[in-house]
Amino acid sequence: MHDHLLSLLIWLPIAAGVVVLLLGERNIAAGRWLSLAASFVALALCVPLWRDFNTHTAAYQFVQKAAWIPRFHAYYALGVDGISMPLVVLTALMTVPVLIAGWQVISKRPAQYYAAFLIMEGLMIGVFSATDALLFYFFWEAMLIPMFLIIGIWGGPRRVYATIKFFLYTFLGSVFMLAALIYMYVKAGSYSISAFQALPLTLTEQRWIFAAFLLAFAVKVPMWPVHTWLPDAHVEAPTGGSVILAAIMLKMGGYGFLRFSLPIVPDACRELDLLVITLSLIAVIYIGFVAIVQQDMKKLIAYSSIAHMGFVTLGAFLVYAIVKATASTQGAGMGMDGAMVQMISHGLISGALFLCVGVLYDRMHTRQIADYGGVINTMPVFAGFMVLFALANTGLPGTSGFVGEFLVILASFKASFWYAALAALTLILGASYTLWLVKRVVFGPVANDHVAKLNDINGREFLILGALALAVLLLGVWPEPLLKIMEPSIQHLVTQAAATKIPV
Repeated sequence: MHDHLLSLLIWLPIAAGVVVLLLGERNIAAGRWLSLAASFVALALCVPLWRDFNTHTAAYQFVQKAAWIPRFHAYYALGVDGISMPLVVLTALMTVPVLIAGWQVISKRPAQYYAAFLIMEGLMIGVFSATDALLFYFFWEAMLIPMFLIIGIWGGPRRVYATIKFFLYTFLGSVFMLAALIYMYVKAGSYSISAFQALPLTLTEQRWIFAAFLLAFAVKVPMWPVHTWLPDAHVEAPTGGSVILAAIMLKMGGYGFLRFSLPIVPDACRELDLLVITLSLIAVIYIGFVAIVQQDMKKLIAYSSIAHMGFVTLGAFLVYAIVKATASTQGAGMGMDGAMVQMISHGLISGALFLCVGVLYDRMHTRQIADYGGVINTMPVFAGFMVLFALANTGLPGTSGFVGEFLVILASFKASFWYAALAALTLILGASYTLWLVKRVVFGPVANDHVAKLNDINGREFLILGALALAVLLLGVWPEPLLKIMEPSIQHLVTQAAATKIPV
């Protein structure tokens, strides 16, 4: 089973999605249950993936390889290491609450809605599992299609504008990555990512490849200033689309930097690290101020995501600043540890916050902060969950939000006091816009008759939010299992990033 475990994780949801499409709207009850069953089976398959993962090696595990396009030396090659495996598990985990959340809410073409999320789940797992660059690119581009449809069909009034902007930004950035992959294939004679990582490249070649990767991955993160598509996409997307967009799709940009940029073009990364660090700090600080003035709950959380993802890119590129400052790689992996934990944590917290907004929107059909107030008086259980996730978003110790940010700030101190001082501003800004949101929505007297008539969360909603709350707290108080899985791969990546690939 281990030889085909990753293929099962990829193709089982896709196959289930196709079956749900064939069942159609007339058999939607069967389609709903089939979708939920498929998502639970995919999550169950992650149990042996986690349990049998060898934490003492950086090599790819659960490897599978078969001929795909032999003429171009492209293979259907899969495998996971300590960087990709946690993201595969996160993808399978977050798909389940999305399908449950839409159980009674989605009445327009529900079969297509469930099928789109199942197919997208398989494609996203493919992105994190592919060890062949052409296969990676195939999954990377293919997953745009279901998200495009999710926003375009089930989105808000400006969904057409948001979908076109989302597609153009992400697709055009990826074209440059494809050009870089083809160039390296010509030099290496293979699309194997490992072959690319071993390929000697001149500094000029590395600079061009770095620029191509930066354009592709910066848009996906998204980094400032190519972030403007994200708030529009979030605001117009249905709740499930916002959850997957924030929890999984943004992580692909951070994953791309760790899988491609740092090990393939380390010399260019070392030379241009200040550029990425600067853009990351701008995202952390400037976008934090932008979030404070938002009046739409979804847009505020969207900008919060951009600020928190700035910690991911900051942590990833601190390795070079630490080596320059200390002339040693000792402790250089701390920033990457923080970046990885931040990706997993942000996936849980941002997904939960968007689900909380969805709970309120389903009842009042508005996301404007001014339309709420005193929700705790009518929805005390829901208010408890929302406050917990809001505090996790601010980086409260004991929650998962604290671990990643603390590691990145600690690594920043090793590189430069000023990096750490600027990065730490997010603790103030994050608390400002998040607690300001909670104060206006949750606390205070009941604002109007609509809030007075609200009903607290039902059993389905309690199950979703309770599971995510447990995950946020568990990772916050016990991050060691995750760090242990990542350690060999992170240390290997530090070695690759600190090496030079310029031909002698």
